[in-house]
Amino acid sequence: MNKNQVKGHANEAKGKVKEVAGKVTGDKRMEYKGKAEKHGGKAEAKYGDLKNDTKKATK
Repeated sequence: MNKNQVKGHANEAKGKVKEVAGKVTGDKRMEYKGKAEKHGGKAEAKYGDLKNDTKKATK
């Protein structure tokens, strides 16, 4: 597991918490910021997966 995967999963979790907190409190801005952070985290984790797979394939 590389740093992009770890950071991506952490951001995904933080975003999900913000999204749910926004829904519960009725704060649409926080909800949308959480969704954006969650999707950014997913993208970073996928980048880490790709980076890891590429490294394995070149060995």
